[in-house]
Amino acid sequence: MEKKAVVFDNSGTILKRCRVVKNVITGERIEDNSLNLIDEIGNSALVVIQSDTKKCIMSADGEEKLYNFLKNNKIPLDISYSSADIGKEDIVPMLKNSDIKLKEFHETAYQLVEESGFIELCSGSAFILNVAKKDVEYVITAGGRVFPHVSKVIKTLHNRGIATFIASGDSTRSLYELAEIIDLSEDFVFKTANTKRKGEIVAKLKNEGYKVMMVGNGPNDIQAFKKADLAVLTLEQGEKVSQKVYDSADIVIKKICEVLDIDF
Repeated sequence: MEKKAVVFDNSGTILKRCRVVKNVITGERIEDNSLNLIDEIGNSALVVIQSDTKKCIMSADGEEKLYNFLKNNKIPLDISYSSADIGKEDIVPMLKNSDIKLKEFHETAYQLVEESGFIELCSGSAFILNVAKKDVEYVITAGGRVFPHVSKVIKTLHNRGIATFIASGDSTRSLYELAEIIDLSEDFVFKTANTKRKGEIVAKLKNEGYKVMMVGNGPNDIQAFKKADLAVLTLEQGEKVSQKVYDSADIVIKKICEVLDIDF
């Protein structure tokens, strides 16, 4: 019997995403997708702070500089999406002369909670690093609620003998929390995965003998789309999707439950 696997992105795919993205230079609230900003700015990276926003970031002194907070507490970082040649080990040294303080993250977190009464899961805090300027240009707090029918989709795929995985650029902590909500073992959740890593995950599963479907909704899924046997773009988030993402997909669906109708 042929082995099959479905790999899901998280934010915008499994999770109905809400977020506050703030330009720390102008103070302006940005409505655009953070991944689109990375492409527009160029030479920049979306950096995920691997800590609990509520217990760690929000409890810290708002006047503390981000650089000191990350360095002194040895906070792990991951690059979720990037248009720059940079490794995660380069980030903290690059912020040494930055004046960005934790109060920027406090403000976006409070705003997110105030505006969004439907948060089921906090995806955490992140920032967009302008590599050329060696400074933070945007701060982000994100969360959301699991789309309807996700648990049913996972259960049905399992009953069909199809292995189900999550590969996402969100914080590892939030991905494990998500797995508990949708009743998926952590063994099937990959730690924070950037664009390249998602492609590697799909390739690895194929090498293990799986026929792989990748389900995602953004530019950070493109490499995985290209590696997969079947690439599925979901539009349930309701945000603008770039043409290059459309061009990378084999099938476009409006809701995650439509995955069950695909002949795979």
